[in-house]
Amino acid sequence: MKSIYLVLDMQNDLVHPDGASGKGPLGEQVRSREVIARTAAAIAKARAKGIAVAYVRVAFSDDHREANPNSQVFGAIAKNGILKKDAWGGAVHDDLAPLAGEWDIVKHRVSPFYATSLEVLLRGQGIERIYCSGVSTQAVVQATVRDAHDRDFDVVVLEDCCASPSAQEHENSMASIARFCTSIDSANAFN
Repeated sequence: MKSIYLVLDMQNDLVHPDGASGKGPLGEQVRSREVIARTAAAIAKARAKGIAVAYVRVAFSDDHREANPNSQVFGAIAKNGILKKDAWGGAVHDDLAPLAGEWDIVKHRVSPFYATSLEVLLRGQGIERIYCSGVSTQAVVQATVRDAHDRDFDVVVLEDCCASPSAQEHENSMASIARFCTSIDSANAFN
């Protein structure tokens, strides 16, 4: 089964200790769960096994024109001026840097399938299985799992490469998507 590893929203504003959310509870969970190191190891393992790696970023123009100002999520992003597509905060964390030619899917909503080219690219490459991980579990990970499932992809979540603002939120999120995906530790991925 042809597979891909989607690295979801692992951006400086969200996961770097100096990022807007990286300074708060989400960043604390990313650090305590060693998500960046585990994700870097998973990326290296996928590449070594010949599995494509692709990156999904939630990012906006400098003026945040794509953000819904009335959204509880995206209104705050625009108000705080974070996750700008071409700025440091919107970039993938350096320890997880994409290689030339790896996909950079930029999204303006929670799901990486909404109004992006992701599904077209996956179908064009004959991808059947999606491995995924990222932040936050209750948002992009859940949305990816549910949307990929409904598009008939086999979905595998690298649970130890995901985080939410609290351990409880992460656990609740993983429990709520359990029937739509397989959950594994990154050490057991890509075998």
